[in-house]
Amino acid sequence: MNYRISLLLTLAILSFSCKDEKSSSTEAEKSTESPWLLGFEKTKTNPIMQADSTYTFLDPISNNEVKWQKADVFNPGAIVKNDTVFLLFRAEDNPAAILGGRTSRIGLAYSTNGIDFTKYPEPVLFPDNDAFSQWDQPGGIEDPRVVETPDGTFIMLYTSWNKDIARLSSATSKDLRNWSKQGPVFEDANDGKFLNEWSKSGSIVTELVDGRLIAKKINGKYLMYWGELFVNLATSSNGVDWEPTLTETGELLHSFKPTLNDFDSHLTEPGPPALYTDAGILLLYNGKNLSGEGATDKFPEGTYCGGQVLFDKNDPTKMIERLDTPFICPSLPHEISGQYKAGTTFIEGLVYFKDKWFLYYGTADSMVGLAVKE
Repeated sequence: MNYRISLLLTLAILSFSCKDEKSSSTEAEKSTESPWLLGFEKTKTNPIMQADSTYTFLDPISNNEVKWQKADVFNPGAIVKNDTVFLLFRAEDNPAAILGGRTSRIGLAYSTNGIDFTKYPEPVLFPDNDAFSQWDQPGGIEDPRVVETPDGTFIMLYTSWNKDIARLSSATSKDLRNWSKQGPVFEDANDGKFLNEWSKSGSIVTELVDGRLIAKKINGKYLMYWGELFVNLATSSNGVDWEPTLTETGELLHSFKPTLNDFDSHLTEPGPPALYTDAGILLLYNGKNLSGEGATDKFPEGTYCGGQVLFDKNDPTKMIERLDTPFICPSLPHEISGQYKAGTTFIEGLVYFKDKWFLYYGTADSMVGLAVKE
């Protein structure tokens, strides 16, 4: 059965709507032919993490005590280590600042059930008076995604925001608490051609190995889907320095782009680390609806919903199929309020834990939500 027919049958079975996500069908989950990861349900405990002004931190730049997560906590990456889920979440400090005007730092929290998290008291990655300050200040460090390599090293991809150009950057760690910044991922690629171009959201390809998602090398290279208004593929031998795929004329190759008059009409932004599967490489991504011409009327203008797209394992730049219905959308009150009132379920963290899939997401740039697939 080809993927298009399989997709249509799956959608017909599901009759799935983001306004009623609990209607997911068990028949679709049992299908071994469907390439899609469907059937997520938001937990009754949502949101699972919120801002907290009691946490303070001595900011090395201002040399002042800062309530580093007073405004918001959202957009977390996730990883499983020692039968524990760890979240690396984005925290913002100043609730009086407008959207995009706050300073972001990365915090760490842990949970033995995947739902109830304990936060570490101080951020684990933040702007500092270091060699990376030109990238990280004053906007900070945003939207972490984290993977584990076969040798046990953790790689975090995040956005460095100096309030001029967003740059996709990397950091490494052996314990999730102590991180070494590695700088912008495209700093050396193509003689620095893309260093000063807007770049965000790196999703490294992983494979489920003994119940854990591990970064996978294909033909000796790690693969990463990245971008915001489009999705590009990049390759790396070490997971921190990357080379984007290019067209014959030397421009970025757009492997996946927005679809006009649909939920992802404005942008297609990679979500959690991608999954290497029998059917292909599955990327869960964040789709945003346009405002005005080209938008769909099925969802509010400006809304972020979660989509899925499948790429060819033998040619990872080639898209095989796109799920034309989002599998998660804003539906709870806190997902359509806060900083981003148009509505956001911004997916970034995915783990396989206790024989279930746990999907962690940001809600309206303000809180952390959770959806689980049995």
